[in-house]
Amino acid sequence: MRFVIKVGTSLIAPGGRIDTVLMRALVDQLDLERHEYLIVSSGAIASGMSKLAFSAKPKSVRLMQACAAVGQSLLMYTYEQLFFGKKVVAQLLLSSDDFTSALRYENLQHALHELLKLGVVPIVNENDSVSVRELVGAFGDNDELSALLATAVKADWLVLLTNVDGFYDSAGRGQKLVRTVRRLTPKMEALCGEKSELGTGGMRSKLRAAMMASENGVQVAIANGTAPQAIRNAIERKIGTYFPATKPAPKKRAKAAD
Repeated sequence: MRFVIKVGTSLIAPGGRIDTVLMRALVDQLDLERHEYLIVSSGAIASGMSKLAFSAKPKSVRLMQACAAVGQSLLMYTYEQLFFGKKVVAQLLLSSDDFTSALRYENLQHALHELLKLGVVPIVNENDSVSVRELVGAFGDNDELSALLATAVKADWLVLLTNVDGFYDSAGRGQKLVRTVRRLTPKMEALCGEKSELGTGGMRSKLRAAMMASENGVQVAIANGTAPQAIRNAIERKIGTYFPATKPAPKKRAKAAD
């Protein structure tokens, strides 16, 4: 099976510092011998903030670009260490143009196909250091990117990992976790809280991304990445909030194809 795993800033760099212990725990959950994985990794800006000694997220787009450029190298160094002796990793920095231009989209699909055929784990992030539109919200954080990526590679699953258990049906006391979502309504979007302090997305962007992917044949889960075996439980036991695919997934290209 083919999985896209999106890891949010709240997990990767809480407080602006990379949490290698939690990231290792997530990587250790991947069945790398049996399945194919693509990781959409947030956290570049937050990681760069720590290295550049910023105590709060910059408001200037130029400073956010600088933080992203510094933080991205820290992230990839961390992933190289985590996958050492297990899999080769590759870095892909994407922008919305890679999905709106037909030629660039086709080239992206070819590159991803070859990487997966070679057994490589692509580590994907927005190109925040040069693409300003992503920093000002054109992409909706990495949530929308992960949905577009899952569609592009015809993934079986998209798992959106965050620091909450999933989507709740109300705010405050008495709230209940919504186990399955088949349709996104304005009322559901209105229940979404604010985005995280260091991230640029939020539950609203996760719901929209989940529906986008499910409408393109991908099963989706929003799950708490701090929980033990979060990825396996989200897929096998539907722990979190589950979005069933609303149409059959398109057939994948054969692994041996050129």
